[in-house]
Amino acid sequence: MARWDLDAADGCVYSGGWRAGGGGTLAVVSPGDGGRLGFAGIADEHDVRRAGASAVAAQAEWGRTSFRTRADVLMRAADALRDLRADVENVLVRESGSLPAKAAHEVDKAIDELIAAAGLVTMPQGDLLPVEDPATLGMARRIPVGVLGVIAPWNAPLMLAMRSVAPALALGNAVLVKPDVKTAFSGGAVIAHIFERAGLPAGVLHVLPGGPETGEAVVRSPHTNAISFTGSSAAGKRVGEIAGGLLKRMVLELGGNNAFIVAADADLDQAVACGAGGTFRHQGQICMATGRHLVHESVAEEYVERLRAAAEGMRLGDPLEPGTTLGPLITVAQAERVHGIVEAAIADGARLVHGAAHDGAFYQPTVLDGVTAENIAFRSEIFGPVAPITRFSTEAEALALANATEYGLSVAIHSRDTARALGFAARLRAGMVAINGQTIYDAAHIPMGGLGASGNGGRHGGHWNLDEFTYWQWVTVPAIQG
Repeated sequence: MARWDLDAADGCVYSGGWRAGGGGTLAVVSPGDGGRLGFAGIADEHDVRRAGASAVAAQAEWGRTSFRTRADVLMRAADALRDLRADVENVLVRESGSLPAKAAHEVDKAIDELIAAAGLVTMPQGDLLPVEDPATLGMARRIPVGVLGVIAPWNAPLMLAMRSVAPALALGNAVLVKPDVKTAFSGGAVIAHIFERAGLPAGVLHVLPGGPETGEAVVRSPHTNAISFTGSSAAGKRVGEIAGGLLKRMVLELGGNNAFIVAADADLDQAVACGAGGTFRHQGQICMATGRHLVHESVAEEYVERLRAAAEGMRLGDPLEPGTTLGPLITVAQAERVHGIVEAAIADGARLVHGAAHDGAFYQPTVLDGVTAENIAFRSEIFGPVAPITRFSTEAEALALANATEYGLSVAIHSRDTARALGFAARLRAGMVAINGQTIYDAAHIPMGGLGASGNGGRHGGHWNLDEFTYWQWVTVPAIQG
């Protein structure tokens, strides 16, 4: 198995090779043990401008390469990631606080994205359409958007960046990636490394770590034609404001406050397992995490007790320690933010069932009962291992509670009556609905996205990527007169 050496990327940005960033460096610290992994190179506005000009020139050639050439590069990148997966998983654990199983899952998903993107190149690239003159050929064809700016978050840094990078490259675009500085290696450096190994031409891909200033420079760059942003709704609104003012296409995949509905006839063994997994997976730091447990009053007492037992049975600790089932939040500041919401929720009348304490970045799995629709825990995207439980008595009440949010990303419904659950799903304002499953589900081939504060309805995945990363060009060709 090949090895991935972080030394080349330490303190650097990737733009025509590894080079010092104009914004200096920032230490990358493990939330698990506090150790320093290295330094992220910070890209400044000059770096972004230079990278954008390089990307424009490189895209002109890359966009004209054969579909086989582009597919081969994507498949070789997938092979490179497989070869390096042990090292990549280790960095994901140390850099983002992921458990080893979550890191392995994320690498698998990134490989899936590369393979699925390679398949995009053989999908239909246009349509023949009638014109008034039957001797004239009329066609609508897909053209690469040009240079795509990708701004990726820290919670699943590799997968969520790759979800845009891979299809954009497959469809002939160049890409500027702005990973979060907290995960500059697993969310940026590894992507540059595997595509370098795969033979992607120089200048087609640039990795520019940084904070909000770097991200804003990418959005404002005269060289970027479209922006793909994954992150908080607040930051997404800012990106949308800037990109919209510049008339740039944007794909916004934002936050969620996702409902998990437990009907009176639910299989409680299954519901508790999915509810616990949906809330506590990766410490709740997932946009599709279960944020609101809506439980029928007839089964609420049993559900609360079972969820409490599940939380109590979790082992909090360093992800690299054997037996750990719940790792740290990304920073101490994030743990303090979560604790502030929990304390306010209890002050608002929620009953503490378990948890509500933290040691540094390590937050205890927390269960709150009696959470009303006015409670801060009901209204907030907590982004931590907290399970607020709200009881309902009728299906109409459950529907109203589920839709009582500005978000519209994911919902899960647990009921033995599948037909009734399908009818219920049709009335939900959500981009994704799971029946008898978790709120967390993502795959390279599905239409991934949400509504409202969860995004602008953009869809990542499968052939929907064609709509995000190409534009239509209408061409007419007079028939040759013979």
